[in-house]
Amino acid sequence: MRSNPSHIDYGDFKGLIPKNPNFVPSNIDGIVERNGKFLVMEWKRPNEKVSIGQQILLKALSSKPGFTCVVINGNTDTTTEVNKFYKVTPKGCIYIGQGFAALKQYYLEWYGN
Repeated sequence: MRSNPSHIDYGDFKGLIPKNPNFVPSNIDGIVERNGKFLVMEWKRPNEKVSIGQQILLKALSSKPGFTCVVINGNTDTTTEVNKFYKVTPKGCIYIGQGFAALKQYYLEWYGN
């Protein structure tokens, strides 16, 4: 049974740091750890953009040893749908594949490393 995903609103943090008023927490959709290595997953619905703050965060995380970050275009509201997915690097995103079967294979390969 799927439930509606919760939405976290960090709007009350806006303006907390006067010199950087837009510095607010970022939401990550999924993270797993295996043997000290991390896979960070950010899901975006079709036509939904990764915010500038999330871009900065994901690029920074991807530059750290042991961190792999992926952006998945699709959704999980009723069934899991994956259009395309990308690996985040410090310089930008690299296309990995498309479809849920390909994402599951990528997940299994990551797990095996």
